Amino acid sequence: MSALGSTLKLAVVGGGSTYTPELVDGLARLRDVLPVGELVLIDPAADRLELIGGLARRIFAGQGHPAVVTTTVDVGAGVADADAVLLQLRVGGQAARHRDETWPLECGCVGQETTGAGGLAKALRTVPVVLDIAETVRRINPGAWIVDFTNPVGIVTRALHSAGHRAVGLCNVAIGLQRRFAAHLGVDPELIRLDHVGLNHLTWERGVTLLDAPGAGGGREVLPELLSAYGTEIAEDLRLPRALLQRLGVVPSYYLRYYYQHDVMVEELRAQESRAARVAEIERQLLELYADPVLDTKPELLGRRGGAFYSEAAVQLIAALLGTRGGTSVQVVNTRNDGVLPFLPDDAVVEVPAEVDAAGVRPLPQRPVEPLYAGLIAAVTAYEHLALDAALHGGRDRVFDALLAHPLVGRIELADRLTDRLLAHNREHLAWA
Repeated sequence: MSALGSTLKLAVVGGGSTYTPELVDGLARLRDVLPVGELVLIDPAADRLELIGGLARRIFAGQGHPAVVTTTVDVGAGVADADAVLLQLRVGGQAARHRDETWPLECGCVGQETTGAGGLAKALRTVPVVLDIAETVRRINPGAWIVDFTNPVGIVTRALHSAGHRAVGLCNVAIGLQRRFAAHLGVDPELIRLDHVGLNHLTWERGVTLLDAPGAGGGREVLPELLSAYGTEIAEDLRLPRALLQRLGVVPSYYLRYYYQHDVMVEELRAQESRAARVAEIERQLLELYADPVLDTKPELLGRRGGAFYSEAAVQLIAALLGTRGGTSVQVVNTRNDGVLPFLPDDAVVEVPAEVDAAGVRPLPQRPVEPLYAGLIAAVTAYEHLALDAALHGGRDRVFDALLAHPLVGRIELADRLTDRLLAHNREHLAWA
């Protein structure tokens, strides 16, 4: 516990992100869940950090929250005495993301920041930086939990676990679907529990339980009802055919579209401005808004930046890990498999519901995964193993192996071309290249 006694100290690495006001807004609104006394924003971009820090102070003050906001470019100083350290960084910024979304398309593959060849590039840039930060945390503050929101979450979390860090990964896909399903049914989101299974950005909702009361057992299965009454809306949100959802009887994550409709996605991505370019423009506008000294709320434009419900998911997870509400809660997280999906290695990182409390994270048992999903999960897990090996040890051959193993690549000539482009566009971020 921090020196602030009954309140907590949180550190955010990547605190200069335009995402940060979303987190601050959640911390201010959910103070009864997570009593924060100090929020430290850590970022190498000092000018941007001060801009975000100023808005964070105004958001807290505007909601009558007493938390102190401090900023620093020094990771060691920032994480000292923190109860939890949240990672939300983007190595290379939006410029690197734009490249990740562009050069794979030259080879006929999807260009996306977490999926396929672009996702591998991001992992190679990110893993060494995250592990360096985590070592600083371990040296200065070994008792702190590390909560990773940095993509690709599955690979980054696996890297943290492989190095022995006290870490858990977090994504907003599950909480986003929970909120959408609750809205369709007109119920409190806390009454919705998901049968969510897979890997980060590769998941399916195989069931949706409407609980009798928040946190209670029992309840009834409502996924068939949701698909029957709201299948069109759900399919449109995911940009997947309603017929597919009806045929499978599940709700895939949006990211499954990159696999189920790969060639369609390639053509769409080629025909439009990159997501990175759109986000960069949104960020430019956000930073202008954040500079307004009277702004004390997160602007509506932030909703177009992505990361919906990010703050709620982070607050719930950190509160459970730090035991601020007592008891055990069930949350969807990225954590060690440890036999939960028996067709995967124990050290794989899976995204499933887990019991979370001050004793740690314990993934819940899962019913057998259908072959249609298990096959893809196993293939992407093998790719993630090879991707982590490449990120940790470098070398063109390791990059090639990871790409060859990826279900969206899987061909020698294609993996060769993608490897060349990946290395050409990322040499400044890869010490071994």
